Amino acid sequence: MASKASIVLGVFVLSTAVIILPGRWISPPTTSFMLQARMRGSEIRFDWVPWADISRSMPAAAVAAEDQKFPQHHGFDLGSMRSALNEGRQRPRGASTISQQVAKNLFLWPGRSWVRKGIEAYLTVFIEILWPKRRILEVYVNVAEFGPGVYGVGAAAREFFGKPASNLTPWEAALLAAVLPSPRRMSPARPSAYVRERARWVLGQVDQLGGPAHVESLIR
Repeated sequence: MASKASIVLGVFVLSTAVIILPGRWISPPTTSFMLQARMRGSEIRFDWVPWADISRSMPAAAVAAEDQKFPQHHGFDLGSMRSALNEGRQRPRGASTISQQVAKNLFLWPGRSWVRKGIEAYLTVFIEILWPKRRILEVYVNVAEFGPGVYGVGAAAREFFGKPASNLTPWEAALLAAVLPSPRRMSPARPSAYVRERARWVLGQVDQLGGPAHVESLIR
């Protein structure tokens, strides 16, 4: 019985690795979130942009806004997780790292259930083991939703600023990062006072992290 259980577990783990490993080199043509949006009848704008063609300001802004410990952690920000638990939240929210968000966007569904968070954590372990940090960040900025139906920095740069992702300015990248917590309510093209203030904060955090070049050097 124990050997059968071990075999089943081994097959399950190997299957997960087989699913995730190709993402180290092959850019995903879509994500679970995009497929679900299409099933709801929503229009999707998505244009994959390789790392070399993304303004260095965008990855740095994403790290500054969403996960400043990204270069150091192994998929989980334990300090933020402890804080969330200490606040006595009955439902899991917050404390999601960039790696966790990649797992969620690629394979899962919206929501805050413990079941989804558990699967997300399981997939995050494999992503962190099998992909380098730069690849995780490259996928993140390419699949994150920056506006209703606007997925990835390529589509966002065209939609909101009329330019390719390679030409984004630090301010434009900060605006895009500023709306990530709620891209369906906030707009980088028509930023509210709150979004502009958050974008200024993002720029300040990028400077504190040492600037885009230093952030990139940490995730080689």
